[in-house]
Amino acid sequence: MIVIWVLASKLGSFPSPVNVYKSLLKLTANNTLIVAVLISLRRLVAGFIISLILGSLIGLLMVKLKNTRDSLGKFIGGLQSMPNVCWVPFAVLWFGLNEKAILFVIIIGSVFAVSMAIESGIKNFTPLYIRVAEMAGARGFALYKEVIFPESIPVILAGVRQGWAFAWRGLIAGEMIASSMNGLGQILTEGKKYNDINQIVAIMVVILLLGFLIDKLVFEKIESAINRKYGFGKA
Repeated sequence: MIVIWVLASKLGSFPSPVNVYKSLLKLTANNTLIVAVLISLRRLVAGFIISLILGSLIGLLMVKLKNTRDSLGKFIGGLQSMPNVCWVPFAVLWFGLNEKAILFVIIIGSVFAVSMAIESGIKNFTPLYIRVAEMAGARGFALYKEVIFPESIPVILAGVRQGWAFAWRGLIAGEMIASSMNGLGQILTEGKKYNDINQIVAIMVVILLLGFLIDKLVFEKIESAINRKYGFGKA
């Protein structure tokens, strides 16, 4: 990848790795980058937790409303396919250029992926397992806790990961619009404003690295723990 990057920079269409590295050093030296990362991660985690709660409730509601499940699922699927930036004008109109607007874009961008994963994981559960569990006396919450939820985890976790990716997009879109609120999106906006392509690519690299690290240190560890507990992936 570095070789391709260097070749692209030689053609004059992309900044060189050296210049991007210098930009990163500059942003780190004055603490701009560190503060922006902390602010963005705080917003991202807060918004994603809210979207997990709301998405779970919506997903369970879709499962319960059997008569309207298909139509509601198609509607939510359509909302999920909308780019996060489409919600930015609504966020600005309803909340103004502030923290609430950014959180709204994060939540609305990821909540539907979570709800669709919950609904899909439970809906596609093997009915035979439910009948066997009911014959064994499992009912209500116990049925979900002991049988349905564990078997639905792989699908749900995939949806949660997708929701996390959408939350990232919502975060950057919101911060670029509300550029006075600090964060990684603000630094991107400043790079665009001053035609500083090195700064823009530097922040793109930071976002890429953060996404990779969080996936490795959080989601993969959660997935491994779940696999060990429930025996997924065993031959």
